[in-house]
Amino acid sequence: MPTAPITTPELKPADAAPNSWVDRSPPALRPYLRLARVDRPIGIWLLMLPCWWSAALAAPAGHLPDLGLLVLFFIGATVMRGAGCTLNDIADRDIDAQVARTRGRPLPSGALGVKAGFAFLGLQALVGLGVLLSMNSFTVWLGVASLLPVAVYPFMKRITYWPQAVLGIAFNWGALVGWSAVRGDLGWPAILLYLAGILWTLGYDTIYAHQDKEDDAIVGVKSTALRLGARTRPFIWAVYGGTVGLIAGAGALVGLGWPFWLGLGACAGHLAWQAAVTDFDDGAECLAKFKSNARMGFVLFLAIAAGQFTA
Repeated sequence: MPTAPITTPELKPADAAPNSWVDRSPPALRPYLRLARVDRPIGIWLLMLPCWWSAALAAPAGHLPDLGLLVLFFIGATVMRGAGCTLNDIADRDIDAQVARTRGRPLPSGALGVKAGFAFLGLQALVGLGVLLSMNSFTVWLGVASLLPVAVYPFMKRITYWPQAVLGIAFNWGALVGWSAVRGDLGWPAILLYLAGILWTLGYDTIYAHQDKEDDAIVGVKSTALRLGARTRPFIWAVYGGTVGLIAGAGALVGLGWPFWLGLGACAGHLAWQAAVTDFDDGAECLAKFKSNARMGFVLFLAIAAGQFTA
């Protein structure tokens, strides 16, 4: 009597989005889509939003930001976030195999090989380069300069308890690029916005890192969550307070109208809520608070755009 072939269930990462469209995509594409984290767009939003903030901040008084430029930043953020995740997973594949939340990812699970990962990384980088080359020459060189922090970030958790600071430097580069894409130079409002973004990332990614602090301690990688421990809450208050102050300074330098201040107040309240109530020993809550920063970021974009339109 013939026997049915034995099949192995597809190994899905523990941190993958449940019942997402990726689960219904062609099987050959699924590992690549999961490698780029397209089923979890939070990283796209957090990379894109500083670009949008800055483009809105740089728009002429009385005008909304250029829609075509916003679309380009969305495309660029999507492929470069995917490229960053791919590079990170290539570098961390042995570490990820020892962490419950990440051992099912395509590279540590064997769903994809390292060569395929590098090929996918190159493809995404080429699309990102195409987006960058559509902008002015100053912005092209500024974008090229961002490759250094992007390249070194995946290795920082091995040598410092502050990899979140390097992530902030890389992830908020768009606050400089958004301004330069509009004006062809850099100005103090963009620099203040960039510094604000770094502090913002230090806050939200420290909250995120508390999900993995037990596994990180076992495998020997570092994070601000491990460095700060019980001092996390005052640290979150401090960096989020600095975030609001620097954004306020950028808005004041540009002369944004009253909707900006109203929206910034709402964002400040949201950040204060995160700092006050997050349970840093509850991984699910830390993830939810981390994701809530996208909503805050979109509110801030609308506030800047409306403040510039009414200036």
